[in-house]
Amino acid sequence: DKAPLSKSLLLVPSAISILLTLLFQHYQKFFAYNLQAVKEDFQIWRLVCGRTICLDLKDTFCSSLLIYNFRIFERRYGSRKFSSFLLGAWMLSALFDLLLVEITQYIFGITINSLPSGLLGPVFALFVPFYSSIPRVQVTQVLGHFSITNKSLVYILGLQLLTSGSYIWILALSGLISGICYNSSILKVHRILCVPRWVAKIFSWTLEPVFSSVEPTNEVRVGMGATVDIQRQQRMELLDRQIMMSQVAQMRRQRQQQGGMINWNRLFPPLRHRHNANYQDHHPSEQGIPPPTEVSEEQVARLMEMGFSRGDALEALRASNNDLNVATNFLLQH
Repeated sequence: DKAPLSKSLLLVPSAISILLTLLFQHYQKFFAYNLQAVKEDFQIWRLVCGRTICLDLKDTFCSSLLIYNFRIFERRYGSRKFSSFLLGAWMLSALFDLLLVEITQYIFGITINSLPSGLLGPVFALFVPFYSSIPRVQVTQVLGHFSITNKSLVYILGLQLLTSGSYIWILALSGLISGICYNSSILKVHRILCVPRWVAKIFSWTLEPVFSSVEPTNEVRVGMGATVDIQRQQRMELLDRQIMMSQVAQMRRQRQQQGGMINWNRLFPPLRHRHNANYQDHHPSEQGIPPPTEVSEEQVARLMEMGFSRGDALEALRASNNDLNVATNFLLQH
């Protein structure tokens, strides 16, 4: 939902890759990432074909899972900004691919004529905003020392993709460099390599109705935690979000009649300050309400970059006890 570009990148290249592997193997030569043909014969079309469709099903599977996990950026930034990042990362990583191949040949004397095919450069570039903007939340620990977080699975998928080919490290390195360059506020690459508004409108009118999804109406299932305490915490957080949504809906109906701003901090005391899960039977007094939570200016800036006002960002972070994930999901849904 709310990620049509991610859905199209997940379905179309995967379907073409499967068809080329199972039914049309004699057409695979047109999708090979042949650097020698690009440099010597100036077959620029091989850059487009070779850097879009994977010819290895394992690379297709790993990159599809990564695109599915990275769909959060399209929901945060919008399809146009997300497509601009992919376009800029694709163009920059193509340039860095050629530079790294030349550097490898000059330093180590290794001649590389071809690289693994697929949309691998932009996929590796998405690890840069994933590392810098997605909060790290610890889920459990292994052997008492190794932390398992909400980001561990994505990094494991990236490592699996990195070890799938002999020269895929070149694509990974060029993708990371292009992601850093695009996100850099000094280079200002995002102002040059971006999708024009009129192009975004054309694709919005033509392709978005095909790949858009209906907003889910059923209750979202709670993921199974590793321990009973984690499962209890997950259900308490889900219950807290449901209470927040119902109270906001009620206050919006009242505001339509009376007007005024919603005092989220008064309505939504953080769940972690409640004594236990059975807080319905033990209503805290007004004197027991904790003072307002200090809000990080960095997290406020991140929410403002997504298009929310400063006031809404402050109130959402205070209401969610400074939890960026909960605040973002709440603002997106309301």
